[in-house]
Amino acid sequence: MGYGTGPVVGRRAVLRGSAAVAGAAALPPLAAAPAQALSGRPGAGWGVQAGDVTSSSGLIWVRSDRRARMIVETSATGSFRSARRWHGPLVGPDTDFTGRTALHGLPPGEQIHYRVLLADPDDPRRTGRPVHGTFRTAPAGRRDVRFVWSGDLAGQGWGINPDLGGYRIFEHMRRLDPDFFLCSGDTVYADGPIPASIALPGGGTWRNITTEEKSKVAETLAEFRGAFRYNLLDDHLRRFNAQVPTVVQWDDHEVRNNWYPGQILDDPRYTEKNVDVLAARSRRAFSEYFPLSTQRPDGDGRVYRVLHHGPLLDLFVLDMRTYRNANSPGRRPDDTQGILGEAQLRWLKRELARSRAVWKVIASDMPLGLVVPDGPADFEAVAQGDPGAPLGRELQIAELLRHIKHRRITGTVWLTADVHYTSAQHYDPARAAFGDFAPFWEFVTGPLNAGGFPAAKLDGTFGPEQPFVKAPAVANVPPGQDSQFFGEVAIDGEGGELTVRLRDERGAVLFTKVLQPGRVGQ
Repeated sequence: MGYGTGPVVGRRAVLRGSAAVAGAAALPPLAAAPAQALSGRPGAGWGVQAGDVTSSSGLIWVRSDRRARMIVETSATGSFRSARRWHGPLVGPDTDFTGRTALHGLPPGEQIHYRVLLADPDDPRRTGRPVHGTFRTAPAGRRDVRFVWSGDLAGQGWGINPDLGGYRIFEHMRRLDPDFFLCSGDTVYADGPIPASIALPGGGTWRNITTEEKSKVAETLAEFRGAFRYNLLDDHLRRFNAQVPTVVQWDDHEVRNNWYPGQILDDPRYTEKNVDVLAARSRRAFSEYFPLSTQRPDGDGRVYRVLHHGPLLDLFVLDMRTYRNANSPGRRPDDTQGILGEAQLRWLKRELARSRAVWKVIASDMPLGLVVPDGPADFEAVAQGDPGAPLGRELQIAELLRHIKHRRITGTVWLTADVHYTSAQHYDPARAAFGDFAPFWEFVTGPLNAGGFPAAKLDGTFGPEQPFVKAPAVANVPPGQDSQFFGEVAIDGEGGELTVRLRDERGAVLFTKVLQPGRVGQ
């Protein structure tokens, strides 16, 4: 998004200007960082992650420091006296030493304790120190549900700062003990190098932990892998991953700012100009570094999916990046590809109609009614600043909203991140240029650890009203200066009401909205 009358500065562009990079040596890693000598037994210093958790299954992730056989043991208690053993894959350089093991036949609504061992493939008796984790399976009946969401990690050059204790926001989210964490895209900033230090406006220096791969924009598979690996140097994130399963989606910075399929880059930082080549490499690294079963190690598969979390919640995870058309002024009167692509839109309409969950939460990696520019004339998200009838990508969203109304689908709530501040939008046909939809709420939060930015303008096509917004007054406010946010969703198991709380980086509640099940126009 541009600011003022000077050169256009992307909301998620690489840090420059007053927060310039100061020449300094790379810092040593945190005391508990996962660097290990290649001697003795296999090590799993990058921690563990759980994902794709259902009422009876889950997917466990680990990274080894060498070739090893992945073994997972599960138990109802942390004592592991009656452990069940799961034999996983042999991990090696073809997956950057990452591996995933699927667990099945788990009891619903229960705390599952697990530990991952890495065994020497030539001597299975030689195993490394086990790495422990835990997660709760989804309930089979009506039980309380709680999850948190946010996005945008290590953006604008703001990386892991040991002076501030690293990514502290994950510790505040962990203390809420949520059932899962929805990461709403920009899980890494592959296009954002991490300098050793940054001169802060007004004086002082921000220091970063650095790595070789994060010294430049990611182009090779090794550099993309290094971008995903960088965040796991943080103690808080590894501790969070060991307790809270992750539902992950991607957006643009996993590849490059504001990218779209078929784009040819005009950027001197890149020797590889074909964004499709870069996206394929990033997708492979993305599939290796998260426990996501719809992605395969070769990078094939898809990100969009629906997760069923008991009778109260279905979570629809969208991909607004892979299938979109080129960014443009967004004024076309016909646009079938839009931001979702035809196939994903058909899937979403079908699955929403099939859902019997009380709440259908739509995890969107971009907001609907906030104007997010891409340069002086093009637009990056759905809205394009014209408050009239739907045009361009808005046509696809209008079709979806019309479908939700006419099929009498209740309980839809939209969650997103991307814009680096937090807000709540209520959309109402009584205020809209397009009126054939039922009122709904959209909640925005983030970033996790990136620059904070001023609020975007609202587009009136779908009649948004903004009862709450908290955003910095200036661009690229660093973490730790009241500029980082996350959200919490709690669903009451007995009455079914859904409560959204928007929180600051320390966990303080900034805004609360309670929604009643089955009620239209809240």
